[in-house]
Order: sequence, then C-alpha cells, then structure tokens
Amino acid sequence: MTIRYCFALANEGALGRDAEVVVDKPYLLFLGDVPDQLAAKTARGIADWRPEWVVGQLRLPGCNADAGVPDTTVAEAAQKGARTMVVGVAFSGGVMPSHWVGTIVSAIEAGMDIASGLHDRLGDVPEIADAAAKHDRKLYDVRHSTQRFSTGKGHKRTGKRLLTVGTDCSVGKKYTVLALEREMLARGMKARFCATGQTGVFIAERGVAIDAVISDFIAGAAEWLSPDNEPDHWDLIEGQGSLFHAAFAGVTLGLLHGAQPDALVLCHEPTRTHMRGLKHMPIPKLEDCFEPYLHHAYLTNPEAKFIGISMDTHLLSPTEAERVLKSTEDRFGLPCCDPLATGTGAIVDRLTS
Repeated sequence: MTIRYCFALANEGALGRDAEVVVDKPYLLFLGDVPDQLAAKTARGIADWRPEWVVGQLRLPGCNADAGVPDTTVAEAAQKGARTMVVGVAFSGGVMPSHWVGTIVSAIEAGMDIASGLHDRLGDVPEIADAAAKHDRKLYDVRHSTQRFSTGKGHKRTGKRLLTVGTDCSVGKKYTVLALEREMLARGMKARFCATGQTGVFIAERGVAIDAVISDFIAGAAEWLSPDNEPDHWDLIEGQGSLFHAAFAGVTLGLLHGAQPDALVLCHEPTRTHMRGLKHMPIPKLEDCFEPYLHHAYLTNPEAKFIGISMDTHLLSPTEAERVLKSTEDRFGLPCCDPLATGTGAIVDRLTS
C-alpha cells in the first residue's frame, strides 16, 4: 500500500516556506450523509473556489448538504476521469462513520485515490488500507502534517499579516481571506492566502491544519506558516474556531498569538443565535468581541487593529442583507461586507489607507 502524507517541505524563498499538497485531480466530492450544509464545508469550499477541479458530488441517502455540483455515482465519476475522491466533510471530532467505508472502498476499486480532511486517518481503517494496497492507490490524510514545528517565539517578523477571527465557528473566515487575496492580487498587491484548515489546504494546495497540531506548537506552526517577508507583502491567514466557543477557543488563541496580525477582520453570521454545536451558549454581541481579540493579539503585536467586519448574509434577503451591512458599518465605523455578495474592496481600501 502507498500512503503518501500530503505535506512535503518545498522552497524557502521570498514567499516563505510552503507545505505543499500533491493530490491528483480532478475530484469526486464525497458528502456522505451529513446532517447540514456546514458539515460539508470542505466539499463546498473546493466547489466554490476550485470548480474546475471537480467532476461531481456523491451523496448518500439522507444527506442534507449540497456542494452545488452535479450528483454522480462512483462509476460515472470514474468515466469522467476522476482521479481522487475527496471526503469533503468536516464536523466536530472528525470521526469517519463506519457505514461510509464501503463507498470509499468502491472508489478505490474504481481506480481513485482517496483524500480526507478528517482527524481519523484513512490508513487506520483496515478495509480502506487493504483496498488501497490491493489496487495500488494512494491515501492522503490532509489534516495530518509530517512537518515538525517549534514552540512559538513571538519575535517580530518582517512583512505584514492579516488574520480573520470569528464570533463563532464556520462564519466565513476562510472565504473572507480568499476574497481578500483575490481583490489584493487584482490590484497588483503582494498577498498570499495561508491555509490553516483542511478545506483551505485543499484549495491552496499548501498550508497546515492547525487544529491537528499539538497545542504547545500551534503558535509555532502559525509562525512557520507566515515567516519573515518583504515589507509590503501581506500573508492573509485563515482563522480557526472562535475565542467565544467552549470547544475551540484554544486553537483560536494559539493561532492568534502565532499569526502576529497587523490587521484583524471580524467574521459573523447574523442569523445565528447560538454557538455551533452548543445550543446552551448564545452568540456574543459584536460589540463584545473586539476587545478580547485585541487584548490577546497585543501579546505578540501591540499594534494590531481591526480593519473590517465580514458577514455571511446568504440566509438574508438582498434588502435585509444590505440593511444589516450598512447599519453595522455605521455602528462600528468599519467597512462591513459579504465576501461573496459584495466583495472585499472596502476592506482593502481601509487596509491601504
């Protein structure tokens, strides 16, 4: 069996060190039977930002998510040239349901490699490991880096860094930095998306899934991901979790310290009433979020500041979304945008002013 861990240390040049991901394309996106759209955010992220890499999606009965690409079977995807089936889901705990194994094995038998962003390793499932060995297919555990990290040091680094932070998990932190990168590159600026989660790693083909790094080394991993750079270069660092989420505040804090951000963007989903997966914990008010993030950011960068607010307004009507964005902007004196609906130009304007 060939199990290729997808991170390989590459060049050390002006843009810093990359953990490159080498996964054959095109992809069949496997959504399993996840209960909601957020659980399939890996598949949706790939489909939204790299649609040319996707031949279709495979959903089991009872699946309540949709990546917005054609439904297909394993056999049909193989005929369309799919080289890898991506297990395109992300949910708390990252455990692979046992009833998915048969579908994954069938994809291996059809000639596909398998890539997963779950915490569970593909090669630890005997049926998957045996099928990969028998059919000489590769298994990619994108969440698990083979790179060794040091502890964070907090030394001031050259170059500039922006980090997205959130009122909760899954509120658009990745989409915001991807949209910022697109806008900044279109303006001729030096900018790079730094992926810190499995979905971002698939999209950027480089990065490190911070939540799979041992806690002592999270800040060091963030420093490694965004090293010294040119004075006018921006590393746009994908945020993870939320300081206000009881399960994931730890990874958020480590990333905040290691990112050493010059600029912060607060991300929010305005229709949500409680923390994802924690119905007993309400979403914090926006006005209560800025100071805690700044307080902790100041440990490694006393000059950190918020430069904008990003909102995922897709559950609102266009009229209501426009009203919420405008009222939030007026209330806090910061540009407020939806990275997909309105773009991030106003935030970039503030960044360069």
